[in-house]
Formats: sequence, C-alpha cells, structure tokens
Amino acid sequence: MPLTVDIVIYDGFKALEAIGSLSVFTYANIHLERRGLPGRYDVKLASIRRGEVASDTGVSLTAEKRIDTLALPHTAIIVGAWQIEEAVGHAPEIVQWVEVAANRMERTAALCSGAFFLAAAGLLDGKRATTHWAVADALKARYPAIRVDADCIFIREGHLWTSAGVTAGIDLALALVEEDFGLDVALDVARDLVVYLKRPGGQSQFSSHLVSQATHNPGIRDVQDWVLANLQRELSPAEMAERLSMSVRSFNRSFKRETGTTPSTFVTRARIEAARRLLEEGDLPAKTIAANSGFKTYEAMRKAFQQALGITPLTYRERFGVGRE
Repeated sequence: MPLTVDIVIYDGFKALEAIGSLSVFTYANIHLERRGLPGRYDVKLASIRRGEVASDTGVSLTAEKRIDTLALPHTAIIVGAWQIEEAVGHAPEIVQWVEVAANRMERTAALCSGAFFLAAAGLLDGKRATTHWAVADALKARYPAIRVDADCIFIREGHLWTSAGVTAGIDLALALVEEDFGLDVALDVARDLVVYLKRPGGQSQFSSHLVSQATHNPGIRDVQDWVLANLQRELSPAEMAERLSMSVRSFNRSFKRETGTTPSTFVTRARIEAARRLLEEGDLPAKTIAANSGFKTYEAMRKAFQQALGITPLTYRERFGVGRE
C-alpha cells in the first residue's frame, strides 16, 4: 500500500514549503520505481475546502482533498505562513482537525511557523519543538509549556515533527523518506533537488557567516569576520576584546547582546562549520581537518560535533561526503 501524505495548506500559506516537500515525495517515487523497490507515496494537497488556495506569493495551489477525521493519511504535514497567528485564527478547523487526528496518524509534522497549529491544539505541551527563528520568541511567549529550541533544523518528538523556516521543510521531508525507504533514496532525492547535502536535524538554523552579516554593530561584525578568517589561531575573548579596545566583560556583554550568543560559542560554531565543509568536500585525515579548523585535537572536534550535531565527524563524512556512493 502506498504511504499517504497530506500536505495541509490554507490562505496565505508559504508556497515554497508546500512545493518543496511535495517535490521530495514526488522525486522519491521516481527513485523507488527506478530501483525497482516496493512502496511509494500518495501525496495530496489538503485544506479546509477543496479548490484553489492562495499562497503568500499570490500563486494558488489546488487542494484536491478536504481535511476530514474519517479519511486520515499516514502522514500529515502542515505548512507555515508569514502572518501565522492571523492564519491560525482564520483556520480554526485545522486546529480542531489536528487535535483529534494527530494521535490517530503515524506522523504529524509542522513546517516552519506551522508549529503554531500544533501548539494551538495543545499537542506540543511539554515537548521540544522548533520553528522559524523569527517567530520562535512568539511561540515561547504564547505557549510557555513548549520547550522551544530555535536552533535546530528539525526536531522529532515521538510521532510529532517540527522544522525550522522554509527550506528546512525539505530537510524534514528528506528525513521522512530516509525513515521510510532508507538513506540512499533520500540522498538521491537531495541530489535531484540540488540540496547539497541532507542536513541532520540537530544542525543549526544559523551559519556563522549569516550571523556576522546580520550583526548591526560594525565593531562586533569586524571581530566576527576576523574570527572567521583566523580560525586556526588561539581565539580568546580577551584577544577579541582587545581589537575593540574593550574590557573582556564589556565585550562579552556587547557580543551577546548583538548576536544572542557568547564569543566562545560563536568560535566553536564557526570551527564546526569549517570542519563540516572539509569533511563534505575532500578526504583529508580527520586530525588534519581538526587542526585546519582550529581544534587543538581530533577529540576536541569529535566532542564539539557530538554536542552540536549528535554524530561524530567520521559518521558525518560517511553520510554527507561528496565521494559517498
């Protein structure tokens, strides 16, 4: 039997999230057929009514199915919207439906700000969840019982899945394909979509370069850029503070206020990103990669990878290296 997947849309939904996840399952079917493997996905767009539903781009998609507790899919995926709290208020039927249906489906996922629908239904109380970083604080404030982790690409809590913003929905959909049909099929789909690699859920929403570009204080931004260009050095908060002629205490406080993280955490994340790129793109020995990324030892790099991504550097290379067959 095919695995049924309903992608739930509503007025103002983010078109890229719906089309991205739809593409993942469609391409998975192509690879399953090419490999002669059993199984496939039966994917439908669903809404509170059948017919055209206007997206955030002004382009409409056609919902061929109406959400119904008597016709539940194997997996339901609720996409997000820019004005999510307004969207939830205008579509209470989705909240009511998912509240009744979630525990009767194998998987229920919310992409980006779609987590607000699960939250409104009370499904995320006491659970970890993620969402688009821009609405993470609003989710925390409105639903304090949820343990919001705004850093992750996606999070699985039992049969409930949540993802970060927009393209992270593709990562979540690829993870579902991997769970259903294995890593090889998921990676084939990732290559088709020119998604450079299938990111693990624990990977951060934020790259160090993006954090630097988004920093308003020019002094802090210059320090960040200097760090990114000098990862092999011994980078201490004292040396960073000295570049701005500030005390360490004042610098740490200013850096945290500007970036939301500490200087030491920023350096560690930047080194992990540098190591990831080297692991993805070549076959240098792990100890060499650790040194080139600024880690004192391979063990220090391994510990940082475990804490940030939940896997070792060698496992990361096995899963995401370009030479992998």
